[in-house]
Amino acid sequence: MKTQVKALVVGGGAVGTGIALHLARAGWDTMLVERDELTAGSTWHAAGLLPLFNMNYATTHIHDYSVRLYAGLEGQTGLNAGFTRCGNLRMAQTDARMDEYRLYSSTAETVGIEHEFLTPAQIGARWPLVRTEDLKGALFHPTDGYINPADVTQAMAKGARMAGAHIERKVQVNGYRWTGDEWIVTCDRMVERGGNLVPAGEPFEIRAEHVVTATGNHAQRTARLLGIRIPAIPVEHQYIVTEPDPALVAWRAQGNPEHPVLRDADAKWYVREERGGWILGPYERNAPARFLYDVPDSFRADLFPLDLERIEEEYMSMIHRIPSSESVGLKDDYNGPICYTPDGNPLVGPAPGLRNMWLAEGFSFGITAAGGTGHYLAQMMTAGEAEIDMASLDPRRFGQWMTTEYAARKNEEAYEHVFILHHPDEERPACRPLRTAPAYDRQIAAGAQMGQVNGWERPNYYAPQGFDDHAARSFRRGGWWHHAEAEARAIRETAGLIDASAFAKTRVAGPGATAFLDWLTTNKLPKVGRINLTYALTEAGTTRTEYTVVRLAEDDYYLVSAGAWADYDLDNLRKLAADKEADFGRIEVQDITTHWGVFALAGPNSRAILNELVRDADPATVLGNKRFPWLSTRDIQLGMVPVRAIRVAYTGELGWELHHPIEMGRHLWDRLVQAGEGHGLRLVGARAQNWLRQEKSYRAFGTELGRDATPLEAGLDRFVDMDKDFRGKDAMAAKGIRSMCVTVLIDGPADADPWGREGLFLDGQKVGRLTSGGYSVAFGKQIGMGYVRPDLAAPGTRLQVRMLRNLYDAVVTEDSPFDPQNARIRLDG
Repeated sequence: MKTQVKALVVGGGAVGTGIALHLARAGWDTMLVERDELTAGSTWHAAGLLPLFNMNYATTHIHDYSVRLYAGLEGQTGLNAGFTRCGNLRMAQTDARMDEYRLYSSTAETVGIEHEFLTPAQIGARWPLVRTEDLKGALFHPTDGYINPADVTQAMAKGARMAGAHIERKVQVNGYRWTGDEWIVTCDRMVERGGNLVPAGEPFEIRAEHVVTATGNHAQRTARLLGIRIPAIPVEHQYIVTEPDPALVAWRAQGNPEHPVLRDADAKWYVREERGGWILGPYERNAPARFLYDVPDSFRADLFPLDLERIEEEYMSMIHRIPSSESVGLKDDYNGPICYTPDGNPLVGPAPGLRNMWLAEGFSFGITAAGGTGHYLAQMMTAGEAEIDMASLDPRRFGQWMTTEYAARKNEEAYEHVFILHHPDEERPACRPLRTAPAYDRQIAAGAQMGQVNGWERPNYYAPQGFDDHAARSFRRGGWWHHAEAEARAIRETAGLIDASAFAKTRVAGPGATAFLDWLTTNKLPKVGRINLTYALTEAGTTRTEYTVVRLAEDDYYLVSAGAWADYDLDNLRKLAADKEADFGRIEVQDITTHWGVFALAGPNSRAILNELVRDADPATVLGNKRFPWLSTRDIQLGMVPVRAIRVAYTGELGWELHHPIEMGRHLWDRLVQAGEGHGLRLVGARAQNWLRQEKSYRAFGTELGRDATPLEAGLDRFVDMDKDFRGKDAMAAKGIRSMCVTVLIDGPADADPWGREGLFLDGQKVGRLTSGGYSVAFGKQIGMGYVRPDLAAPGTRLQVRMLRNLYDAVVTEDSPFDPQNARIRLDG
C-alpha cells in the first residue's frame, strides 16, 4: 500500500469517491481510505434521489454537474450507475408555493437547468394516479430522476482507479499531525471480529500534502481528531417502501412511462416508484439528531427503529395524493442517519485554522452533490479557486462560537425545513436569541423584528407591537414592506439609527502590519486618522474580502468587514499574516468583534442629533468638515461614552458609524434615541439599509463581491492601485473583463421587487443576472445590481428582468444613481 501521496481522501461514500475521481483526473497522486466498505455509511441506505431544485446558487451548480456526470459514467467506466431519468414533479397546493417555484426558476434559468411549469390539468392528464383538484400547479424537471447510490459510488471509485487513484478499504484514521509541509496521518487496519470492526493492532502512517475529510456521520470524531468544530451532525431520516400497487402495475403494463419523482412540498414528502410500489420519504417534525459526539463502533450498515407515529401525517397525505396507495401494505422501512448543518448546506472548503486540510462534510443530499462537489473542490485544491463562488458553502461561514448543542438543534430545524417555504425573507427560530448586543431589549421593546447574522440578533425592520413577522413573509412585497419603506424614506429625509454591531472587527498591528496590509489589499493604505475601502484578493485574482481600513497609528489598523463572514475572513487573515511575518516582521491579528458595538446614524439631521450629545472644547466645529471630513475617523465623546466615530455611511447620506465599547451600548442607544426625538429620528433595520445602498451602487460581499469576479469586473477601479504590488494582482489583470457589475432601475410589477436571483435579458436571450434587488424610495421603482456582458454595461442600455416568470423593462443607470456627486455625504455644518 502507498504511504506517500499528494492527496488523501478520508471516507469512501459517494462524496469521498467523487472527490477522489476528480482529484485523480486533475493529475494529482490520490489515495482514498475507508474504515469499512465503500458505501457503508449513509450512502447505502440513501434513496438515491437527484433533486436539482435548490435556492443556493453554488449548490444548484453542484447538483447540475452531478446529474450530467452520472449520465455519462457508464460510458466512462463500463459500470451502470442505475441512473433513471424519469423527471421530478414538485407540486404546489398554495399560491405562495407557486411563487417559490417562480423565484427558484430565476436561479435555475441563470444556471441553465431545464424546467417547466405544469397546470393541475396537465398533471392529471400525464399521471392520472395523482390527485390534482387541490393543486395550484407544479414545477417539472425533465432531466431529474434517481440513481442507485451503491452503483454510482462504485462507478466513481472505478473511474478514480482508472485515473490512477488508490483506494484502500478497512483502514481507519486515528490521528492527524501537520509538520509544516505535510500531514502525517496515523491509521489502523481494521478486521472483522464478532460482527464488529476492530483495529488489527498494526498502526501505520500515510504522508499526504493535502487531506480531504468526507467522513459523513463520523464528522464529530473527525472534528475531535483535528481539534476544530464541525457543525455536521446526523438527523434521523425515515422512508418506507410499499408492496406493489395494483393500479400502478396496471398503469405501467399499458406501456406508460415511469412516474417522475413526486414531491408534494406542502405535505413535506417525496414519493417515487419502486418495483411496482412506492417509496415515501417524509421530512417530518421532531426527527432527532443522533451521534452528537461519536458513532458507536458497533454501528456500521445499521438503522434505527422506525417511528411510524412520527410520520403518520405524511403517510396519510401520500394516500390523499395517490389514492390507489391506500390499500397497499408496507414492504420495507428505513430509518438511518443523514448528516445536516445548521443552514442545510454542506461544508466544502478549507478547514478553519489548518493548512492543506479540506472538509467535505454535512451532506444532507450527498448523492446529488457528490459528483459536483468533487469537481468544484478539486478546482479549489488544484487551481486555487473554483469557477463558481463557493463561499456560501465554506466551512468557516460558521463561527467557532458554535457548540454541539447549537448545531444539533439547528440541524434538526434544517431537516424539518426541507419542504417548508423558503421565503427570501425567511428567519428560522431555533436557538434564538443567542448572541445579542446590549441594546437588544430596547430594540425588541421598540418593535424590532430580528434577523440572525452569524448568530447575532440584528433588526431587519421595526413594526408595531404584536406584529407577526412570520405571517408577513412573502415572495412578493410582504407585510413588512411598508415599514421598511418608511425607514428608508426617513434616512433620506430626516435621520435613521441602525444597529450594526454584527460587523466583524479586527485589529492588525505590529512592525510588519503596514507592509503586510499593503501587500494584502488593492488600495493605498490610508493616512493616520483616515479610512479607505479596499479589497483582499484570492491568488486567482478574484475578490476574497472587502475591508474598511481605519488607520489608528503608523502600524496599528482597525479593519471592519461583513459580519456574516467574520470567521471566514479572520481565518484567512491569520494564515496569510503567519505566512508573511518572515518577510514583513511581527504581525498581530486580533479579533475584537465582541469588544466594540456599532451604531450607524445617517440622514440629513444626523449631525444635529450628534451635536446634542458631543462633548468637546469647541463643540461648534467638532463635527464639521474641517475637523471631521468625510472618510476620516476621530475619537469623540458622546456624553459619557468614548466613541471611535467614522465618517462614512452605507446608506449614502450624511452620517457616522459610532464604534463604542460594547458594554456601553445600551446607554448610548438610549441617549441617541432621546436626542433624535426632535429631529425626526427613526429606528431602521437591515432591509431598508440594503435598498439604500443599492441606490448608491455600493457592492456587498456575498452578492456583488465574491470569488467568481474581480474588483475590476465589479467596477471598483478607484479602489485598485495598479501602481503597487499586491496579492493576486497579476492574476486579476490576466482575467480581463469577462462581465461588468451594473445598477438597473426596473419598471416591475406593482406588488413585487427583485430578490437578486433574477436573470437579465436582451431580445429574449439571457445576458446576465441580478445579485441584489429591492425597492428605491428615491426613484419610486424597483432597483437591482448584477452582472452583464461588458458591451451592455453602458448607462442607458435597455434590458429586461425576469420576475415571477414575466419580463419587465430595466435600464442600466450610471453608478450611484442617487446623489452621484456625493454632495449629501459631504454636507458641512
